[in-house]
Amino acid sequence: MADNSIPSFKAADLVIQLSSTLKSKPDVFSFGTVFTDHMLTIEWSATEGWQAPLIKPFGNLSLDPACSSLHYGIQLFEGMKAYRGDDNRLRLFRPMLNMNRMANSSKRACLPAFDQSELLECIRRLVEIDEDWVPHTNSASLYIRPTFISTEPSLGVKKPSSALLYVILCQAGSYFNNEAEALSLWADPKYTRAWKGGTGDCKMGGNYGCALFAQYEAVDYGCQQVLWLYGEDHQITEAGTMNIFLHWINEDGEEELATPPLDGIILPGVTRQSILDLTRKWGEFKVTERYLTMGQLCSALKQQQVKEMFGSGTACMICPIGHIIYQGENLHIPCQDKNSQLTSQIAKELTDIQYGRTPSDWTFLV
Repeated sequence: MADNSIPSFKAADLVIQLSSTLKSKPDVFSFGTVFTDHMLTIEWSATEGWQAPLIKPFGNLSLDPACSSLHYGIQLFEGMKAYRGDDNRLRLFRPMLNMNRMANSSKRACLPAFDQSELLECIRRLVEIDEDWVPHTNSASLYIRPTFISTEPSLGVKKPSSALLYVILCQAGSYFNNEAEALSLWADPKYTRAWKGGTGDCKMGGNYGCALFAQYEAVDYGCQQVLWLYGEDHQITEAGTMNIFLHWINEDGEEELATPPLDGIILPGVTRQSILDLTRKWGEFKVTERYLTMGQLCSALKQQQVKEMFGSGTACMICPIGHIIYQGENLHIPCQDKNSQLTSQIAKELTDIQYGRTPSDWTFLV
């Protein structure tokens, strides 16, 4: 339901300009490289407020060279997907969680508020117009990238007086080239992804750009991703761009699925929340949001109490972790053996919902 208390654009005012020439669609779904025929743009200014939403042919943006999003990183984004079900209907997965997170990120970035339901309806119309781009397969989907940037044409560090909210779409297959294999992680506390009081719980570009240097150092050590640690006790926080889960027998001898708590340095992932909701509903083992340290993990590995460890996210869904390089040691993480099939079970239940095989109020029909 729309929130009329927020000055916002309205989906009812949407203007649609269809492209006269449609692109050919690729045979291989490479993530984030080929975009659909149309995009959504919504402009805002402090003097005139929100303008009418516009769906138009995909094209370049025109920005002032002094634009503060370029100089000071006043920008944010979201990541969500549209899935073509076995019944040929298109579904979004828990999109209001994305809208809520985007609104929270907007507030932190001093960008203007908007009605989340109105934006979701505009996104629905965009996906509907480019529906032919949604793959006819259960192994791929349409990735949706809402983006919000300051267009303030000034070098002053201040709250933006103008902004642009836009949405682009692309086909998405496997996020990792070797998705069938377990990931290897490099854990070194000298780099920090986020810190208390920072923006680690917001989906802002700066959180990702500053991670690149560590990512390439991880590759130099023979690993694919970084395991981000925090604090003197080397708390486990995230893996690359993913939330992280540990399935183990804890210190009290209980079977437990644990993930770090949302304390300001953890991104509140939609897949993360869905895994918590799903496994708590099963009631088969303890499910907690708690602090985990490398000391605890190393001790549990020595005692053979670790069942499985995996990352989660919209782009990758569920990604098993097989090795961690930490303080000169190569830690082997049990993965997908006869005693640990949790990732397969979670992935199946989530994809069954996303592709409409299991009815659920988590899906939003386009």
